[in-house]
Amino acid sequence: MRLAKFLAHAGVASRRKAEEIIAKGLVTVGGEVVTDPARDVGEGDDVRVNGAPVGAEAREVWAVNKPAGVVSTAREPGSRPAVVELVRTEARLYPVGRLDADSTGLLLLTNDGELANRLTHPRYEVSKTYRVQLREAISDRDLDRLCKGVELEDGPTGTAKVKRLGKREIEITLREGRNRQVRRMLEAVGNRVTSLRRVSFGPLNLGDLPEGKARRLSDGEVAELRDASR
Repeated sequence: MRLAKFLAHAGVASRRKAEEIIAKGLVTVGGEVVTDPARDVGEGDDVRVNGAPVGAEAREVWAVNKPAGVVSTAREPGSRPAVVELVRTEARLYPVGRLDADSTGLLLLTNDGELANRLTHPRYEVSKTYRVQLREAISDRDLDRLCKGVELEDGPTGTAKVKRLGKREIEITLREGRNRQVRRMLEAVGNRVTSLRRVSFGPLNLGDLPEGKARRLSDGEVAELRDASR
């Protein structure tokens, strides 16, 4: 197995982050510094990051109903709580993508770097659905604009599925993952988000998971996520 993939499977970081760690010379194999992420390693090799041994860790995927005010990071240097604190496990988990601190709803946590990379990579276009409350009533014209894509400062968005739930409430499904994308899209059509909740990620729905709670996904649910990212 390639070194970057080995570190991702061990829960050290996503594959991309693992490649950065390797490039910085922080990884040794058999006591020698390795900077090539494609270096082949096996379970019997002595792999260390910053001197700490790395071993294979059982892979876990968790669903969390993130409350507002909780940040989507593995660790938070400030006073705000980090989402990993909501999960009771010995595994070293990190978020799959992000939700703004002000946003709520479904967030996945895992130590499976390969799966995390596939679920967030633009190539695989894994859908994410949000329920959105708006400051103002939204017109049919603006709904159509959102469906077709709008111009943002970092380029036009792709098409989206948008459904009206009320005068000031919509459901929107995206296959992109840009920073604060839903909020910026609504601002582009002259509106503003007052609350945003993610209700699904690929085939996985938030369901009745209480806010602030987490549950470990079944093998079948993890398999469905893998299928969605192929």
